[in-house]
Amino acid sequence: HGIFDFIHRDLKTSPPQPYFSTNRIIEKDKNDNWSIGSLFGMAAEENVLMRRGTPFWEYLDRADIPVWLYRIPANYPPTKSKHGNVHCLPGMGVPDVLASQGTYQYFTSQSRKPSRPGGGIKSSLIPGRTADEFSGELVGPVNKNEPVDESTGLPPETKLAFRVYRDPVSDGAKIVLENQGLAGTITETEVVLSLSEWSEWTQVSFLMSSVEPTFSAMARFYLRSVRPELELYVTPLNFVPSNPAMVFSEPPSFVKDIAKEIGPFYTQGFAEDFKARDTKVLTDEEYKIQADLVLNERMKLLEYALNHYEHGLLFFYFSSSDLQAHIFWWEGEEPHPLRSWEDAKKYDHVVDEIYIKLDETLGRCLKRLGEDITVIVMSDHGFGNFGRGFALSTWLRDEGYLAAQYGLYVDTDWSRTRAYGLGLNGLYLNMKGREPQGIVTEGEREALLQELCDKLVAVRDPDNGRQVISRCYRTDQWYHGPETKNAPDIIIGYAAGYRSSWSTALGEFDKSIVVDNKKAWSADHCVDHELVPGIVITNKPINRDDPALIDLGPTILAEFGIETPQDMTGRSIFGPAPK
Repeated sequence: HGIFDFIHRDLKTSPPQPYFSTNRIIEKDKNDNWSIGSLFGMAAEENVLMRRGTPFWEYLDRADIPVWLYRIPANYPPTKSKHGNVHCLPGMGVPDVLASQGTYQYFTSQSRKPSRPGGGIKSSLIPGRTADEFSGELVGPVNKNEPVDESTGLPPETKLAFRVYRDPVSDGAKIVLENQGLAGTITETEVVLSLSEWSEWTQVSFLMSSVEPTFSAMARFYLRSVRPELELYVTPLNFVPSNPAMVFSEPPSFVKDIAKEIGPFYTQGFAEDFKARDTKVLTDEEYKIQADLVLNERMKLLEYALNHYEHGLLFFYFSSSDLQAHIFWWEGEEPHPLRSWEDAKKYDHVVDEIYIKLDETLGRCLKRLGEDITVIVMSDHGFGNFGRGFALSTWLRDEGYLAAQYGLYVDTDWSRTRAYGLGLNGLYLNMKGREPQGIVTEGEREALLQELCDKLVAVRDPDNGRQVISRCYRTDQWYHGPETKNAPDIIIGYAAGYRSSWSTALGEFDKSIVVDNKKAWSADHCVDHELVPGIVITNKPINRDDPALIDLGPTILAEFGIETPQDMTGRSIFGPAPK
């Protein structure tokens, strides 16, 4: 499938620019030329699926077997069903209306400069005629009908004005949204909230031009504080599933059919707003409530899925056991990077409760589906603590492999750079003939790879002497096939308690080789895969001693009588036991 990390690099740019690996945004510049969008998205014209290979469900489609895929990752935009047997609602990879992977908006009556921390937009509410009146502007999608702003190189953002009236007596407020229409018309929508209350999905409209229909989106509002400061949180702007402004289901009518029956729901891939928790806009308890809203929507979606399933393949993805675990998982008695040990233990129950709830859900599914249907429960990874981060770019610089002082994309001298890091686990050689400004020759490659691997596994945390990296995986020894041309040269397997630092993902530098992880995202799985194995549970006997993730595709095909294709790795876990 050609996906080796959440972040890949573009070898057609110099230096090679990062992008989100599962799908990329293609856009038009001011001269009407097509180009590839950045990692975080810009003025989206078209999204392109970057996953390669033939997914297993296409073989089912050919065999006229119905396929229902709900929130499946890495299939956005969804592949077309050539035979009309596939219904797909994609998950991870679907952007929000701002063409990002999720940008929340936060407003406060406290006077402050506007800022855009990772994953969010923070703005001040403007005081009105009285002490309890305020106004603000929601940021919408860029307006491709307007001239490009020379300072940013982008068209201007659309804005939607709103007013907030704080109740002078009780802990509540009224939000009045000024939805824009053609010919300058304004339609007001009111949202009334008590303190700590979440709104239902509320539709908002942005005017893109005087002749085109308005751009509709939806959001949920959360009244975080009333006094002494008024604080309002707005979820990332999602597409309206009953009338989406872009195609993101297969067939396009599928998402509309779902919405007609269950109402609006999160359409963006990463629905749990961990970025708001990381930037301290939401507390632990507030994040849990928002994440539970997502889980409740998934339960409604599952009910829809079961009601419309008769036979064939039904795939359903729950994100809660992942995105709540990233925040609340903590095991052992090591110091937590953000909370006291007592507070970390206090939230143990969150992960426990998620598994209990999902187990009860599985029980209902088994009862509903009956004993004759094969049921597989699969997690693609486990979890582990993430208290310390390894600064790969800093290490490469200090060891003389990366010639830069301030960052990979700031001042790198590529004529003296032999290796660089990008993504959560990727290390690349600056290969001559492959990288835009490569210098490492094929004759130097083998010795350099071995040298890097030996040095990396020898790194020790200066604070406690522990091993930071348990294993380096050379991709030329672990992968095969045409997509290996885009693979990192080394995938770094971090030891227990460690992961790449947050700065490492985009080639930035930290002050030290090993740094504290100071984010609420305190557990992870992008480490040595042997330390965080996933699970597979079925209602049929497993006849393999070593079932693996790559076996799931062949297993599903075998259940429908389809032989494993020659270009597919893996084997059925239900097949005859090896002799």
